[in-house]
Amino acid sequence: MLTRKWWSSLRNGLSRVSRAPAGYRAIHRRYDVIVVGGGHAGTEAAAAAARVGAETLLVTQKIDTIGALSCNPSLGGVGKGQLVREVDALDGLCGRAGDRAGIHFSVLNRSKGPAVWGPRAQLDRQRYRDFIQAELLATPRLEVMEGSVEELLVEEEVDPERPGRHRVTGIRLAGHAPPLEASSVILTTGTFLSGFLFLGQTSSPGGRIGDPPSSSGLSRTLKETLGLQVGRLRTGTPPRILKDSVDLTLATLHPPDLHPTPFSFLNTHTHCKPEEQLPCYLVRTTPGVDRVVMESLDDNSHIQEDTKGPRYCPSIESRVLRFPGRSHQVWLEPEGMTSNLLYPQGLSMTMPPDMQLRLLRQIPALHRVEISTPGYGVQYDYVCPTQLCPSLQVKTTQGLFLAGQINGTTGYEEAAAQGLWAGVNAARSALAAPLLALSRTESYIGVLIDDLVTRGVTEPYRMFTSRAEFRTLLRPDNADLRLTLKGFEEVGCVSAQRYNEAVRVKEGLEEAFATLGSLSRSPRDWRKTLETSSISQNKGGTLTATELLQYNDITYDDLAAALPESLAPFLEFSQRLKIEAVYRPHCELQKKEIQRIQREEGMYLSPDLDYLSLPVSLSNEVREILDRVRPTTLGAATRLPGMTPAAIVHLLNFVTQKNHNKNKIIHNQHSRAHKKPFGPEPSEGGERAGAVS
Repeated sequence: MLTRKWWSSLRNGLSRVSRAPAGYRAIHRRYDVIVVGGGHAGTEAAAAAARVGAETLLVTQKIDTIGALSCNPSLGGVGKGQLVREVDALDGLCGRAGDRAGIHFSVLNRSKGPAVWGPRAQLDRQRYRDFIQAELLATPRLEVMEGSVEELLVEEEVDPERPGRHRVTGIRLAGHAPPLEASSVILTTGTFLSGFLFLGQTSSPGGRIGDPPSSSGLSRTLKETLGLQVGRLRTGTPPRILKDSVDLTLATLHPPDLHPTPFSFLNTHTHCKPEEQLPCYLVRTTPGVDRVVMESLDDNSHIQEDTKGPRYCPSIESRVLRFPGRSHQVWLEPEGMTSNLLYPQGLSMTMPPDMQLRLLRQIPALHRVEISTPGYGVQYDYVCPTQLCPSLQVKTTQGLFLAGQINGTTGYEEAAAQGLWAGVNAARSALAAPLLALSRTESYIGVLIDDLVTRGVTEPYRMFTSRAEFRTLLRPDNADLRLTLKGFEEVGCVSAQRYNEAVRVKEGLEEAFATLGSLSRSPRDWRKTLETSSISQNKGGTLTATELLQYNDITYDDLAAALPESLAPFLEFSQRLKIEAVYRPHCELQKKEIQRIQREEGMYLSPDLDYLSLPVSLSNEVREILDRVRPTTLGAATRLPGMTPAAIVHLLNFVTQKNHNKNKIIHNQHSRAHKKPFGPEPSEGGERAGAVS
């Protein structure tokens, strides 16, 4: 159910909703930004563009499916939870939506350090969708339209001050609706770009079951008009099963955390009360599952395709073929507070429905299970992301930005992160502000985008903590300190309310650490004060309270109980102070490496550099790599697969020697790059796109 406030938001938002071409009274005017697609990337992109100040239009095939959870109704996890926290720190939607819709909260990886903890929640599908729709419809400068995009409007006349051979000027809808013009267009088409659904031996156009297929004209525009390299990927989803047909007494109960951890920095608690949370259940596959998979192969056209599928969320057919005889975990997860459906995570499948039922019933807890909706597979086009700049703008096309699965990623969180950053830059481009790039030294979003645009993908990309070199610094607990202040002061996508809260937290933490640092005693005195044996009898000198927090069994609450006058005022930050104290020495050691990467990211490579004839000692293989990917910075070049250490040295020498030749190399000032990792993107002709002020 929506709250009364939400119903009011929806009612007020209806004036900004239209359907085309029927009832097309839209809004016959030019927009700053048009977003195509209403999934996780599209909703974050549209909201971010509007927050930055752009007049924005979101075009989606069905307004009712805006914010829909197409696959697993969950959010977060290891690596993914960090992305959600960062999106929230930049005032995105998904964190607050997760707190509203969550029905089972847990922090994964608790046995390891807090840097790699993974906040996760199982969600109520309807609550999540309602929240996203209400937020969008209440967002100033944002309009929503129902329609199918036929093609992009493309011109050859470009802005000579910016890189690119083409310029996108808007979209054309299917039917007889007039074209819609915009300075920037963001494509967030998900699995709908030339998507095909597979179930057994049957296939049909579409990107999600129950929704109409997208126009093939959009994919044709990308490939033929813009000349972009397009590949093909696949994914799938499991059948949805009826909860009352499952014998849960034969499954292992997994309760949620007793104290739910919110995703959003603005929330101190979740909407779902701790005692109201629903459990998940664990079952395992049996040899009978393997048998059914092998018997169904001839009737399963999707699994026979060569198209790459997700490595980290494979279908049960792929698991059995790759690991025969192994028992696999299957999580039975609730789909909503009042829903009678369970989501069997780990059983994505595309065999015929009757075979799906046979397979499910090979698992003891599911021996009488009934299927509500069968599983199916999807194949879709994606654009090779090395053709994008770090701003997520297409290198060869001015005004065109891509985000989400169209860039070869998988997962709601990865899509949301890209959508937010594409929305920021599309709005800035439309408003004649310099485009920005996030550094991999300051955020998981930066790691994600850098991996995509420098390395590309050969299979659907998923975020893990292991992808981040500086994960002890890029923790879920400090995303607000890393991003919120810059998001307000330099990017323009953060509200004053969130900014003021981040400033309050920052000042409170600084004051708390100043107090902790001023409390210095001998180890003997600390042992008496805290009544602990953790501090060695042989330790001499003095210890500050900050150093004490680096001991595993000494918490901030312990210190505050012993020294209430000094430390009790900061109890609201107790966990954050403990985590920061533990990681602070290690982060200090990483500063030199971070500064090195930031210097390399400040050395810009001109987009028209002729690598094939560059007067530098480079192998033909390296020249071809550089010519194909065309990295925007020396830092990006160092991370390209196939780049040798010798090639990096030669390229560095060339950049250093030519840094005054502005027609070829743009050299960012080291001091500014050090102070502000949010970096501007290079522009055509060797001029900087502009520094962040």
